[in-house]
Amino acid sequence: MVWDLKMMDLAARNAEIASKGQSLYQANCAACHGADRKGSGQAYPSLVDIGKRLTGQDIQAVLKTGRGRMPSFEHVSEQDRSTLVRFLLNTETKASKTDDQHSAGAPTAVVAKSEFPYIPPYINNGWTRFVDPDGYPAVKPPWGTLNAIDLNTGEYRWKVPLGEFPELTKKGIPLTGTENYGGPIVTAGGLVFIAATYDERIRAFDRKTGKVVWEYQLPAGGFATPITYQVNGKQYVVIAAGGVKNGHKPGGSYIAFALP
Repeated sequence: MVWDLKMMDLAARNAEIASKGQSLYQANCAACHGADRKGSGQAYPSLVDIGKRLTGQDIQAVLKTGRGRMPSFEHVSEQDRSTLVRFLLNTETKASKTDDQHSAGAPTAVVAKSEFPYIPPYINNGWTRFVDPDGYPAVKPPWGTLNAIDLNTGEYRWKVPLGEFPELTKKGIPLTGTENYGGPIVTAGGLVFIAATYDERIRAFDRKTGKVVWEYQLPAGGFATPITYQVNGKQYVVIAAGGVKNGHKPGGSYIAFALP
């Protein structure tokens, strides 16, 4: 995956900022949700109209405890979190903006510090994928592969696409592979089990050839590494189908497989 990341000078950026709430946003939120609050796809949602989805109390709770991939911002003072919430809800008053301009010196005068929380002199413009007008990666496929490497020589034994976009396959486009999150396991019988793909499937590959010998459509994305274990002489393979990642539907299931 190709990402468009640009570094911004935080001090110079803060010099153009109209309120403390905006300054706090640039220092704590812009790296993921973008300087313009528009986010980046489903992974980092837009915060432009967040007031239509969450109340101020809801936002306060998320800032304090975190949610999903978003960490807790409890290290930010309660007063600053309240200021940040007002900025996100577009409820900062003119008076508070004027007062905040005088009190926003700490974020503006950016000094590298070792103590927590660390305020960096630069931040990025948000996690922006490089995609085409249809939302697919704007680079030549494959967009995800499974690779077997001979650790004695460093040479590839085989490399195959991992995952597919069914709508592209139906058009006769060769398997493209997809962005994937989660590792494989290899069984003594010579099978490589891996889920991880955008199409929410788990597959078994032949360890020697890379050929798919089995696949199963999961109820949600299996963005994790499978496990395998044995009970009463029968071997099981289990995958956590949690979904959610990159805008996928939520799951919350453990799916176990075994031979009859």
